Amino acid sequence: MTLTAFLGNLLIPLNLSVTLLVLALLLFILRWRKTAGILAAGALAWVLFWSLPTSSLWAGGLLEQRYPYQAAAQMPTAQAIVVLGGNSANGRRNWFEPYDRNTAIPRTDTAARLYAAGRAPLIVVSGAALDGGQSEAAMMAAALEREGVPAQAIVKENQSDTTRENAVYTARLLRDRGIERFLLVTSALHMPRSMASFQKQGLNPIAAPSPPQIVVPDDPDFSFWLPDLRALNASRSIIKEYLGLLVYWARGWA
Repeated sequence: MTLTAFLGNLLIPLNLSVTLLVLALLLFILRWRKTAGILAAGALAWVLFWSLPTSSLWAGGLLEQRYPYQAAAQMPTAQAIVVLGGNSANGRRNWFEPYDRNTAIPRTDTAARLYAAGRAPLIVVSGAALDGGQSEAAMMAAALEREGVPAQAIVKENQSDTTRENAVYTARLLRDRGIERFLLVTSALHMPRSMASFQKQGLNPIAAPSPPQIVVPDDPDFSFWLPDLRALNASRSIIKEYLGLLVYWARGWA
């Protein structure tokens, strides 16, 4: 497990809160009751903060709006479209609504729309097999073919396990083909770390994110300030991205 993954799992609100509560109990038994009280209060505050929709909308929105979404027809033309593997809430339209496959927009949909709009003649899909089976690149290629992209217009990068490796291995592939101008497709939340990683490789990608997912839903009963389980679930990906940016910056990867 990578450092980013370990810290990301630790900082998940429920995980960190349980850890802090266990430490608080031990300290209480050892009669460090003031410190135990502070830890317990911190644990509850951490969960409460991330369970509020307004927290996800604020923290996630800062990342998603860094590179605003544009429709395919509004994007500039390029030599290629690069699509990064990964799963962001299954491509759901809105993190505060139940998943509906009929309205979901996975990254491959965004890439297919760019291709259909004539933005680039080639699509590079990047991602290794996470479980030892079929690579993410192969699965994305199959999805693109189902959407009408011809197989000869798709190139697979099957080695990368992380965003940094997406950038490193794809950069080699692009340079071998003489490609300098390309559209980078990933989720809006993941785009800041992805752009920084590709730019660190000396490339100048054009951000082409999928539509933002952490947005106010149409539900008239939606409340910004009532604890919500979906908001708490969304916090995992948001925290992962902020932590990833910090780790990548500290290690000189972004």
